[in-house]
Amino acid sequence: MKNKDTLFATPMETSPFEFNAQVADVFDNMIQRSVPGYNFLLDVIAVLGQRYGVEHSQCYDLGCSLGTTSLRLRQNLPASCHVIGVDNSAAMVSRCRHNMARDHSQASYEICQQDIQNTHIENASIVILNFTLQFIDDDERQSILNKIYAGIRPGGVLLLAEKVCFDTPGQQQLQTDLYHDFKRLQGYSDLEVAQKRAALENVLVPNTLEQHHKRLLGAGFKQIEVCMQCFNFAALLAFK
Repeated sequence: MKNKDTLFATPMETSPFEFNAQVADVFDNMIQRSVPGYNFLLDVIAVLGQRYGVEHSQCYDLGCSLGTTSLRLRQNLPASCHVIGVDNSAAMVSRCRHNMARDHSQASYEICQQDIQNTHIENASIVILNFTLQFIDDDERQSILNKIYAGIRPGGVLLLAEKVCFDTPGQQQLQTDLYHDFKRLQGYSDLEVAQKRAALENVLVPNTLEQHHKRLLGAGFKQIEVCMQCFNFAALLAFK
């Protein structure tokens, strides 16, 4: 049973959000209730595994957290594929390894604790960046995408899912309001919405879809498709 996310349910002094043990304990519940379209994205990942997972290739989950994405990949890949999950949070990696060990799919795997900036990408048929790039310093994002492109096999695919922002104040306000309404529908209080938003300020820094397209094209990807957008969350598929 998933632990319910009540981390921001009582008044507290604002401190920057971090992926610590307390967050790891409730992360499954947190992401399900905080990211519209999340379950659909897991299905997209299953489709990508079946369609683009190449025999004897590697598949990367950069920012693997508890391993939900890594598991969905592993369960839909050829047996000769190798899944590499990467996360810099010790609490997340510990739980991810436990969750992966309970799965008996044939594809091999490894879970690494490191910054994704230090991850070497090679022989990759699939790379997943599932709400990860938004937590990286903005000036480091292009180099990460460049490295991913260089390590992807021809015909391979990158899934980039992110919280996004908008160019006009009116659209930004509308999408923010709709998103907060979504969170209230999931049972979060106004206090929880406000306190988590404050904790994420300057920790999660979103870009526009146009900025993501520009970076992906700059890295070398030739075809980029939006495969999901729910309020201010979106996912793009970039093909080499």
